Amino acid sequence: MSSNFTSHFNYITLVFLLIFCKGCLGATFTLTNRCDYTVWPGILANAGSDKLDSTGFELPSGGTRSFQAPPGWSGRFWGRTHCTFDPNLGQGSCATGDCGSNQVECNGAGAEPPATLAEFTIGSGTNSGAQDFYDVSLVDGYNLPMIVAAKGGSGACGSTGCITDLNRMCPNELRAGDGQACKSACEAFGNPEYCCSGVYGSPSTCRPSVYSEIFKTACPRSYSYAYDDASSTFTCSGADYTIIFCPSLTR
Repeated sequence: MSSNFTSHFNYITLVFLLIFCKGCLGATFTLTNRCDYTVWPGILANAGSDKLDSTGFELPSGGTRSFQAPPGWSGRFWGRTHCTFDPNLGQGSCATGDCGSNQVECNGAGAEPPATLAEFTIGSGTNSGAQDFYDVSLVDGYNLPMIVAAKGGSGACGSTGCITDLNRMCPNELRAGDGQACKSACEAFGNPEYCCSGVYGSPSTCRPSVYSEIFKTACPRSYSYAYDDASSTFTCSGADYTIIFCPSLTR
């Protein structure tokens, strides 16, 4: 078999995969910082999913960085803010969204609440119609605006997130630090009815609270409490995803 024929065959195979089985390739996540300050994104792969090329990094204002995730990957992204890291040792911490690793990389640790979270489960298998599931969650509180937009997929593929600055309207009893973040009622008070735990651990017993309603009114497409599924979970097939911090500054 000639090298020209082999190259042509490989090209045709690649085109076929791209057209008919895009979901087989997983998804590309592109993180963009439209804040007028630096954000340090954190990335946590769920149990059973491989970690991506980084678990935490610095993203200056206007910066963008992309990651390729395999089919079946699940995990979350968030933004850490007001961070201080030693330029020589790389050690330090963040005022919001800190993962407790004492490093720029989170190394398998999640965000300390309160933090705005983008959560994903990418479809798996060779079925090009396998659905991705994604959401933006305020269940663990809020620290900065964020949206998720799907690109190139099929299905509903809606954009979701929170463009409102909840820190400005956060009730005093939920305010974290110097107003740099807004706690969930569960984090602030620990009551089972706010945490959807104990006898409140089901959709029929855990209902929206006056505090979760504040989040929901400001950000109607985001999760405001644990069982806020109906208006907060989004699906798409074979898409790539853009995660934008401070999207209201996007032109």
